[in-house]
Amino acid sequence: MPKTSYSIAVLPGDGIGREVMDAALQVLRSLESRTGRRFVTVKHPAGAQHYVECGESLPESTLDACRQADAILFGAMGLPDVRKDDGTEIIPQLDIRFALDLYAGVRPIRSFPGLPGPLASPRAADIDLVLVRESTEGLFFARGRGRIEGEGDAAAAYDTMKITRKGTARVCDFAFKLARQRKARGKRGHLTNVDKANVFASMAFWRQVFEERAAHFPDISTEHAYVDAMALNLVMKPWAYDVLVTENMFGDILSDQIAALVGGMGMAPSADIGDDYALFQPAHGTAPDIAGQGIANPSAMLLSAAMMLDWLAERDGDTALADGARAIENALGSAFASGVVRPREFGGSSGTADIVRAVIEGL
Repeated sequence: MPKTSYSIAVLPGDGIGREVMDAALQVLRSLESRTGRRFVTVKHPAGAQHYVECGESLPESTLDACRQADAILFGAMGLPDVRKDDGTEIIPQLDIRFALDLYAGVRPIRSFPGLPGPLASPRAADIDLVLVRESTEGLFFARGRGRIEGEGDAAAAYDTMKITRKGTARVCDFAFKLARQRKARGKRGHLTNVDKANVFASMAFWRQVFEERAAHFPDISTEHAYVDAMALNLVMKPWAYDVLVTENMFGDILSDQIAALVGGMGMAPSADIGDDYALFQPAHGTAPDIAGQGIANPSAMLLSAAMMLDWLAERDGDTALADGARAIENALGSAFASGVVRPREFGGSSGTADIVRAVIEGL
């Protein structure tokens, strides 16, 4: 029997993270009576400002709360002027990924009627794809392990990429299963592997593992693409793609690119998913230049909350949560299509509260 109550660890973070998080919590509250489910949301400290005030960016108590919750809802963290001694920013979300083994970074992108995009083609209205990036290995494995050798003109910096069979196989399997789920919902059911196998031995190994896993999913069509060619094709014909899977750094770059195709990071939800835990967050940053003004676009945060409901629905077999996810997406889409609201980055004047109000009314 499905649960009637779900515990959500809430990490608002910094800048507009706190504002869009409050927006998402309002929408979740409005869903409780509709779904018959209660969302027990507890806020926990983490982020750059917490680092400034307390000397730590991710308290162990916060990480423990993440482990104990049914899901993690994450705002945005980091401030450009708050850095560690090595010059890098405070990025607790990476610490959480590694601590909880959240190996699949999921970045869905789709067009919304009523919102203009940068592409002139009428086919831009058909953009509906998901990028899956491996999130615990690749070039990001070098975080905290980089080294500088030598001095003067002989100085050289090294960051090492790591690709393992286990890590590659599990993220490829995740992407294949996602393509299969989308196929069952009427999507293409096609998976594109993105690599640089023509240059790097690590990427040739990645491709080999991908092909081995593809044999286990004969119902899913596949293709390969080099990352530079994919960067081009995602601008020329993004509507031609369904699911993409790639290494960590390549995915980090391409996921921002695909967000631009539908209007920017304010429309880009994301999830970091592992075998036991999952975290959901907007893909955008903390935008300290607009924080506190009430003008941040909460759409990516709301769509991330919908992704959380879908994940919980799949995990627990709770169709009421899946219905709630569709309700959020439909209410947001209807608000844009009708012209009731338009975010400022699209030339409109709607603030955070305007968009939240329209979604709740739509629910």
